[in-house]
Amino acid sequence: MERYEIVKDIGSGNFGAAKLVKDKCTEELFAVKFIERRLKIYEHVQREILNHRSLKHANIVRFKEVGTSSWL
Repeated sequence: MERYEIVKDIGSGNFGAAKLVKDKCTEELFAVKFIERRLKIYEHVQREILNHRSLKHANIVRFKEVGTSSWL
């Protein structure tokens, strides 16, 4: 995640937090969802990633990538 700079917190919930980040190379802004890594929610996270990747709609944020980080 060294490619991104955290701009601000957007929100948080039971499983993690959403943050606004800026790509240091392109200056693009992205919303990033940081999810705590716990075995209990691993299946739910995998399903959410698969589902979100397939969504394409003007009112839904586009899925970009998955990564791991110690940020949260």
